[in-house]
Amino acid sequence: MSERVFVIVGASLAGAKAAETLRAEGFDGRVVLVGEENDLPYERPPLSKGYLLGNDPREQAFPHDRAWYDEQKIELLLGQAATAIDRTAKTVTLADGTALSYDKLLLATGSRVRTLDIAGSDLPQVRYLRRIEESEALRAAFAERPQVVVAGAGWIGLETAAAARAAGCDVTVVELDTLPLRRVLGDEVATVFRDLHTEHGVTFRFGTGLREFGGLEDRLTHVVTESGEEVPADLAIVGVGIRPAVELAEAAGLTVDNGVVVDASLRTDDPDVYACGDVASWDHPGLKRRLRVEHWANALNGGPAAAKAMLGQDVTYDPVPYFFTDQYDLGMEFAGWFEPKGVERVVFRGDKATREFIAFWTAGGRVLAGMNVNVWDVTDDIQALVRAGWAGTAVDLDRLADPDVPLSSLA
Repeated sequence: MSERVFVIVGASLAGAKAAETLRAEGFDGRVVLVGEENDLPYERPPLSKGYLLGNDPREQAFPHDRAWYDEQKIELLLGQAATAIDRTAKTVTLADGTALSYDKLLLATGSRVRTLDIAGSDLPQVRYLRRIEESEALRAAFAERPQVVVAGAGWIGLETAAAARAAGCDVTVVELDTLPLRRVLGDEVATVFRDLHTEHGVTFRFGTGLREFGGLEDRLTHVVTESGEEVPADLAIVGVGIRPAVELAEAAGLTVDNGVVVDASLRTDDPDVYACGDVASWDHPGLKRRLRVEHWANALNGGPAAAKAMLGQDVTYDPVPYFFTDQYDLGMEFAGWFEPKGVERVVFRGDKATREFIAFWTAGGRVLAGMNVNVWDVTDDIQALVRAGWAGTAVDLDRLADPDVPLSSLA
């Protein structure tokens, strides 16, 4: 009997954790990890947080060094894009023409940044942040203390704005909406982030986007907003979202709908092909809906879940979505999921004014999500409340708001 071959396309955190789990679970066949980037698989949060700030060393972003992959007999094919999947022949073709045969295939291709296609977008001082070399380029640029314009007040936009301010740069954030993160968090909590950045010297331009990156020869000098305002800029950072990297799956005829469609075991409509991480849109049993999550924890947990399913184990992937951010002196963790229009009341526990609080998004007395801001060691309790909410259990919202009532007693 020939040796079984499991191929993972995407040398991402999700891909690396899947490979690690295959070996931990006793798989002794070939494990091949294919990645477009030349670097070993790494975690992306440091790129906009500790590493970008200069607080953490580069190697801290890498879960494993090369020696570990060698010891585990995980074959790394880095700097190699996968260009095609032949599901009948069960092969993956790489950019150099190599055809890899597989018994099981995992797609962990992640996401790509959304770009702004406007005048001047090809100027070298117009930057994006998705890869580690882009974080390094921003760190070097911040050291020159340029005037920075950030397009987009989402998580990446705000984290890069905070890092630029920490480096002493003047920062203007241009955002189409009326508040940062408003579509994600709602007005009441979004104001916390607006006020935080304003107090640290960031200028906002709300209700407008960018029309043009203005330059002199090959140097950025300003941006022009859609409202016609010219804002001086030596460096522009575009953070207007990401899109799942589904091209490979789509060309292979797999079902794609805001990501590669998979079931609760992360299996596609091809029983030998799986997907996890940013690219996967999966049936979430707890939420009873299809979900795609673009955060670190989904890569960390989704890779192992997919690996176990590939091995034939009975897997139900139903995590409470989780992410975190650090901006200036604000640290927070968020757990849960909600449709903005489905929230009836945001319950605050603690002191919103001093930014030491927990916010709960609720409907019908059920907790849909919770966010702890500068309050620690409560994530497990928040997730328990969210799971109770999924099961239809309501809580007393007055007691939920009372810091003297233990969270553990409410779940």
